[in-house]
Amino acid sequence: MNPFFSVIIPLFNKENEIKSTLESVLSQTFQDFEVIVIDDGSTDNGKKIVEDFNNSKIKLISTRNNGVSKARNIGIEEAKGALIAFLDADDFWFENHLQLLSELFIKYPNAGILATNYEIFYNKNKTIKPYFIDIPKENWSGVVTDFFKSSMVNRIAWTSAIAIPKKALAKVGNFDENITLGAGEDTDLWIRMALEFEVAFNNQITVRYNLGAENRISLTKTLTRSFAKLDQFGAQETENPSLKKYLDLYRTQYALKHKLAGDVKTFNFYKNQINSENITWKIKMLFMLPVFILKILFVIKKYSEHKNFLFSIYD
Repeated sequence: MNPFFSVIIPLFNKENEIKSTLESVLSQTFQDFEVIVIDDGSTDNGKKIVEDFNNSKIKLISTRNNGVSKARNIGIEEAKGALIAFLDADDFWFENHLQLLSELFIKYPNAGILATNYEIFYNKNKTIKPYFIDIPKENWSGVVTDFFKSSMVNRIAWTSAIAIPKKALAKVGNFDENITLGAGEDTDLWIRMALEFEVAFNNQITVRYNLGAENRISLTKTLTRSFAKLDQFGAQETENPSLKKYLDLYRTQYALKHKLAGDVKTFNFYKNQINSENITWKIKMLFMLPVFILKILFVIKKYSEHKNFLFSIYD
């Protein structure tokens, strides 16, 4: 008999985190699941740590290093569950995570994204709770009225906090393997899913997003990554102001990353697609600054985060 959930975990050089991540899955109160770990060409001891679990629920697949999109797609193809739950190898589930997702699925069977809330863990002294526009802060679950508007401050669909019906993936498609190294492959898929299906959300926190973990993909150098172009949504964004503003937020991030990296052509590609009414005066100022000043501000921002002082240029 097939499991209810297939839990897909891409693994690349996360030997310091994968043990606690897997333990958080195996400790779930809802136990009808399989775990598919795709070792994406790791060069550390992570693969052996997975093997040492010696648990019948865990299937380990080893591949050469193809990137996270390919790794997740391999997991999707191998999955036997009706629901695909994603988990990064350095994140953590609280024990009720799959239980709440299963309840969402039963209540909202037509949803394409089933999501729970999460906390963002920087270090032992700094953990923050996300804020979602037009979503009650406590004790709420339901269908999100405007997914893109609600995700403008923090994202409702966070990879380690969601499940997708396999039949929905069959209709919309899997992760775009042309987008590499965590440069928007998840964002691209969630947009496609939200344009096609309802998004169901429970605002109870069941996931820890471990931003302080070593070797996070998001820290990889910009010029080694292939970013989501986002231009495939051109027709939809002309008719959906919330989607347009949401896409412009990501275009802003990608533009600034490429400006910092000295890639003027790609900086202008993203910048020229942005509606100036959708960005703050802070961003407009950063777009105009010389690169050397931008780099100084970036270092100051990182130092401030290290000292647990967080601020955003997007509000």
